[in-house]
Amino acid sequence: MLQELTFGFPILTLLVFLPLGGALVLWLLEDGDLIKRLALAIVVLEMGLAVVVLRSFVPDSAAMQFTEHHQWIPPLGISYHLAVDGISVLFVGLTAFLTILIVLYSWDTVRGQVKEYYMALLALETTIVGIFVSIDLILFFVFWELMLIPSYFLIKLWGTGGEREHAALKYVLYTLLGSVFMLLGILLLDLNYHEWAVRYGIEPSYTFDFLHLLNAPIPPDRQLLIFWLMFLGFAFKAPLFPFHTWLPDVLGEGPFGMAVVLAGIKLGTYGFIRFSLPLLPDASTNSVVVLVLMTLALLAIVYGSVVALIQPDLRRLLAFSSIGHLGFCVLGLFALNFQGLQGSLLTMINLGFTTAGLFFVAGFLYSRCQSTHLSALGGLARQVPLLATFFLIIGLASIGLPGTNGFVGEFLILLGAFKAHWFYGAVGVLGVIFGAAYLLWYYERAMFGPLAQGLNRAIVDLNARERLICLSLCVMIFWIGLYPAPFLRIMNGSVQAVVERLERGSTPTAVAARPLARAEVVEE
Repeated sequence: MLQELTFGFPILTLLVFLPLGGALVLWLLEDGDLIKRLALAIVVLEMGLAVVVLRSFVPDSAAMQFTEHHQWIPPLGISYHLAVDGISVLFVGLTAFLTILIVLYSWDTVRGQVKEYYMALLALETTIVGIFVSIDLILFFVFWELMLIPSYFLIKLWGTGGEREHAALKYVLYTLLGSVFMLLGILLLDLNYHEWAVRYGIEPSYTFDFLHLLNAPIPPDRQLLIFWLMFLGFAFKAPLFPFHTWLPDVLGEGPFGMAVVLAGIKLGTYGFIRFSLPLLPDASTNSVVVLVLMTLALLAIVYGSVVALIQPDLRRLLAFSSIGHLGFCVLGLFALNFQGLQGSLLTMINLGFTTAGLFFVAGFLYSRCQSTHLSALGGLARQVPLLATFFLIIGLASIGLPGTNGFVGEFLILLGAFKAHWFYGAVGVLGVIFGAAYLLWYYERAMFGPLAQGLNRAIVDLNARERLICLSLCVMIFWIGLYPAPFLRIMNGSVQAVVERLERGSTPTAVAARPLARAEVVEE
């Protein structure tokens, strides 16, 4: 039986709403330097709270921890229910970590509408953290949709490309389309629970609480319908091939800070492991579903890698490589075994340091050369040796060099894929090979290739803030690469619970005669 551990202080509420409160304070200010310093102080404080949660988290446990639960709309069964477990807690820390780096990066690269930019960025952090800590599915959906508002304005107003307005609109429309299907799936989960609760005389008979929904058995045919509805919502957001067409536009036209968020924080694949697999175990293990998802995963790996191989622009190269990496995450998820799920979850975290880190590098190149296209680069290693060094380190982590974080996640995914079926693992290996090819191909030409025509030879190397960003990323890359045990221990209990749920399925049992009781809450 799942337990919930409370903390005695609403730290998750503070984590969610501190950035939003900071954004409201920024609205009252006019001095640009003060706005930047206050924004940095807010995100550092947010990181401090995230560290408290991570240090206080009980590892090797499937329990929901730091629980906060209050009734919100009782007649509809909607509650304000926050908690984290081994699946979600690392994402909270990752979000806080990347937001600090984005603030540092934006310090001298965002010059227009500075106050509005930092307000939008802080509001975005609130919605993302809210997504990761929400246990009630309606609350989760509210944060999921609210994320579109700051995202739209960040892409439209601070994008670097001429088609940024089109990219912003495309992102919103695609995500909204998927959200409509996901909301239908959530409502069907609630209606199924209602039917079950009425049959057993359980009150309340309506709920969107994840822990309560786990107890209500769902007929296999209804599970399949709900699974595909939820799948569309998560697939558009991820985005999973072939729902990916908005991603290259947004990452190529939007601001680099937004690219870091979209490439480094995997909300769509998180939705699969958080909700789809545990709530819909029979559908998730259905042979047709597994075949379709594994096929899409392998197509994403091959397609993203091959298209990235022919991209002369670093931003588009990273956009298509991100599609391939998402394919790896889905490959691990639907291997449906412990190693695959563990590797997928760790890879989602790793991409926040590698793919997001490469977008920071692209931003550094853009600020110096006003382009990330190979035609504007060449021979940069002599002029910016520090930038070239960090580019190489983060790039090698992205392709999974042993000793870096990328290797640990990819190894576990491939191990899980080979255990599921040798063919899945064999095709997945192609992604590793292609990944090395496209990144090293671009790096060699940009850093050591012929000098570009008219390239300004007075460009400077990384400044102090940029070095801090790169060093922070490298610390995490080598920490996870050389000593992943603390991160794996955090997620092990929750991953094992999902595996057991998949093996057991959603079948009526004696214990399912009542939902999880609040009396089972344990004080930490």
